[in-house]
Amino acid sequence: QVQLVESGGGLVQAGGSLRLSCRVSGLSFSSYDMAWFRQAPGKDRELVAAISWSWSSTYADSVVGRFTISRDNAESTVYLQMNSLKFEDTAVYYCNRQRSPQWTWGQGTQVTVSS
Repeated sequence: QVQLVESGGGLVQAGGSLRLSCRVSGLSFSSYDMAWFRQAPGKDRELVAAISWSWSSTYADSVVGRFTISRDNAESTVYLQMNSLKFEDTAVYYCNRQRSPQWTWGQGTQVTVSS
């Protein structure tokens, strides 16, 4: 059974930085394209960044130049470095496989950016 455990969220002022981590267990992590998603109150979940098994990455337009996704296959972990945070980045952040159907979602990690 796949388990996803996100961490690293918190409260930060606008312009600040956070680094999110997601530990994945229960599968051969290195074979999968992974992604970070986020869901703000009253909004649908959206894809923020994705990284393929071969380390190519893509980003939502809203985070290009500010967020960086990376992975450590030895640790079965995917990271999201978030710089120059904005109020509108406030959301619960989740990791999962990039393609549908996604695995059972983890609890996510709350990111709150104060303006």
